[in-house]
Amino acid sequence: MLDVLGENSFKVNAYRRAADAIQHLDQDVRAVWQGGDAASPEPVEAASGVKNLRTIAGVGEAIASKLDELLRTGEMGYYRELSEQVPAGVLDILKVPDVGPKTAARLWRELNITTLDQLRAAAEQGQVRQLKGMGEKSEAKILAGLAALSRKTNRRLISTVYPFAQAVIAQMQETCGSAIHQITYAGSLRRMRATIGDLDFLVSADAAHHADILEAFTKLPRVETVNDHGGTKASVIADNGLQVDLRVLEPKHWGCALVYFTGSKQHNIEIRGLAQEQGYTLNEYRFGQNERELFCETEEEVYQKLGLPWIPPELREAAGEIEAARAGALPRLIELGDLKGDLQTHSTWSDGQMTIEQMARAAQARGLKYIAVTDHSSGLGITRGVDATRIKEQWAEIDALNKRLRGFKVLKGLELEIRADGSLDMPDEILAQLDICLASTHTAQKQPKEKITARVVKAMRHPHIDAIAHPTGRLIEEREETALDLAEAMRVAQETGTLLEVDGAVERLDLDEVHIRRLKQLGLKTILDSDAHHADQFETLFYGIHNARRGWAEAGDVLNTLEWAQLKKHLKRNRR
Repeated sequence: MLDVLGENSFKVNAYRRAADAIQHLDQDVRAVWQGGDAASPEPVEAASGVKNLRTIAGVGEAIASKLDELLRTGEMGYYRELSEQVPAGVLDILKVPDVGPKTAARLWRELNITTLDQLRAAAEQGQVRQLKGMGEKSEAKILAGLAALSRKTNRRLISTVYPFAQAVIAQMQETCGSAIHQITYAGSLRRMRATIGDLDFLVSADAAHHADILEAFTKLPRVETVNDHGGTKASVIADNGLQVDLRVLEPKHWGCALVYFTGSKQHNIEIRGLAQEQGYTLNEYRFGQNERELFCETEEEVYQKLGLPWIPPELREAAGEIEAARAGALPRLIELGDLKGDLQTHSTWSDGQMTIEQMARAAQARGLKYIAVTDHSSGLGITRGVDATRIKEQWAEIDALNKRLRGFKVLKGLELEIRADGSLDMPDEILAQLDICLASTHTAQKQPKEKITARVVKAMRHPHIDAIAHPTGRLIEEREETALDLAEAMRVAQETGTLLEVDGAVERLDLDEVHIRRLKQLGLKTILDSDAHHADQFETLFYGIHNARRGWAEAGDVLNTLEWAQLKKHLKRNRR
């Protein structure tokens, strides 16, 4: 709202920095406010609360006072004042790709546009191009952005749903204790899809406990609405808007039910077809054969009866997994513990929130043996990136740090911006001295297919560009892929030895599982990275690994499962 109202950038960025610092706290902000006791029912004195909040990096006196007001009263007067000045619909307009605060403000003030429908009508009628500095191209971009926005779904990022699911399981186990034999999530979350529509749980328990378990589920703290509460199933809406279903069943049904409710739908159709070929019927509870009923307490038993080995949930998309299982050719999927290092991380030298040493020690604590610090180059101006002078200063810091670290190595890297014309914003002399260099496109992402492909390919042919980071540039549910011709990029990768990265950031997961599998089919290796800008974000490696598993990746397909001494031999810069 401050941006839309034209407030100075220093003030706007102060709020952004404070918000980011609070998001990455290692404790609840209320605990900081209370002086370390988030459970205390009594609010603190205003002066004490403000003082405590000021210990958070980036939180000054003014913001601390507003936070104190919010935590004491549940409201913030300043926010209310801003809300009265800016129509709510103007903030909706900011959700349209390529529409920033200044444009939204002009549309509101000059054309009185305060809703998405009004914006669409104005663009279709040629009114937007009448604004100074905006023409037919601007209008076409807005219409394309509105179309992209309309294609967004109500699905949630897996990183939002997975921790919620873990919390539900923990609460149910605490509440119901030994009455629960087994409990797990199913559906698209168990298949580890990038986005989740709704959440399904299965509980195995003796029949005498079914009613109590369902009742406990509907009484969970985060349940807002109970939609259905029957004999074997309850359906609720959680406080995050997610529909959550729980089914309770006897242990003898567990195997068949878990296969069925995990899906996918097409995978289930195929295994039911297999059962029919062998004289069985198969549903979510049992096998049937003539008058007999056959029960399976584990998934392994279900697949065994079909003459198959167990198929990992990530592969159950009817994409050849049954044929591979029949042929004994299922991959041994990569696991998180296979990773030895992370080759895309960011620090306070560009847009990261932690120092290089903090990032290194956090990675080491997670069991990694090396990271590459790949701060952005200065060509991406919004990230306070490094130039040819600053990067040498960064190298000196890395050299000093490596002398202090034991059993861990920090690599000298860079995420280099590929300019709109395909040129690079760092001299070859610098690029040649790096341990690894990633190149990426953050700007001019709306270029047509031929232009953006030529731009990326030109970078791939450079002798010191080792990998293309997050190649398609997608942001899940926010920004569509660029028009990059990935088939051509993969052909050039084969020719040049340039790697195409799998970015594990949950909003990217780029490359996706389809393209990861294509890399594997072509015999191309990849690297799988966190793109971490804060120590907490090393967690994204978990989601990146499952994305790779969905692409049938094995440890041997991902180079940073190797020790650095072996990995560096595979980089283009070190090949002979």
